[in-house]
Amino acid sequence: MKGTQKKIGRPLSFDRAEALEQAMLTFWRYGYESTSISALTAAMSVTPPSLYATFGDKKQLFLEAMQLYAGDATVIAATLDAEPSARAGAAMMLEGAAIAFTGESTPPGCLLASATASGSATSADVQAAVAAVRAEICALLRQRIVRDIREGKLAADCDAQALADLIMGTIQGMSVLARDGISRTRLLSLAQQVLVCFPQN
Repeated sequence: MKGTQKKIGRPLSFDRAEALEQAMLTFWRYGYESTSISALTAAMSVTPPSLYATFGDKKQLFLEAMQLYAGDATVIAATLDAEPSARAGAAMMLEGAAIAFTGESTPPGCLLASATASGSATSADVQAAVAAVRAEICALLRQRIVRDIREGKLAADCDAQALADLIMGTIQGMSVLARDGISRTRLLSLAQQVLVCFPQN
């Protein structure tokens, strides 16, 4: 019978989705390089062999956790498209960031900003992956601004890239402020002030 029997894998003894969420929170709290395998296995309630067998190495686990945090690009694009204007989309992003960065049950700030804040050359590929996610979100916002320009809702000479960069830069700055302990109220006020620079339709 050797070679004819189908090998049956052992079923997971843990909830994969829950384990991934705990990994995300751990990376979010401590950063990529500062998070050890022992810290991850403790948070995820798994053994090292189970972690490696299910998620691969630490880098692959982080990349999957990052995608869980950032969300699907098509969903982000659809959400922006559903807003009545690019400015409304920017407001949604800023206000959402202020709330997310000051959650009671999550670490302060943004995972994308904090995870690689102290990155070195050894984690250059991880830093590049994080930068690519930020660039994709920025491109989606720019695309929404360009749509408003094309539809005549914004002036033809409006700098779509600069506006998108302004919002993304502000969001990253808000992450730093949140980790410094700035309140949600102050971050929401900051968001409203930045929107003053965004042209009205």
